[in-house]
Amino acid sequence: MQAYLTFNGNAAEALTFYAKALGGKVVFSMSFGESPMGAETPAAYKDKIMHAALEARGHKLMASDTPPGMPFEGYKGFSLSVQGNSVDEGKKLFDALAEGGEVTMPYGPQFWAAGFGMLKDKFGVPWMVNCEK
Repeated sequence: MQAYLTFNGNAAEALTFYAKALGGKVVFSMSFGESPMGAETPAAYKDKIMHAALEARGHKLMASDTPPGMPFEGYKGFSLSVQGNSVDEGKKLFDALAEGGEVTMPYGPQFWAAGFGMLKDKFGVPWMVNCEK
């Protein structure tokens, strides 16, 4: 399975942030203006992301901005989860994703994990960072 996130006009900024935080890269990005429907796209949306893909840590995260006429409704009922290969790597991932965001559970040892923490990044996306024992 892969996650597909929709952003409120800041998908390009979010994907750049995630590429840095997760050590990945954006492998595809197309704006609404570059798409086959570019001529019909309102000017305010021409530079917004219609579809993009980021590869990091052996996984793909796909994203877009909300299309014209569709409201952004935020993020509810899920968390993205990333696994660290060591406690230190997990802490580094946690700190990178938490930059400018909100820590909801500090990263630390848990009964099921050598390291675990929860946060909402600066875009409002909920994350769990885990390092198994």
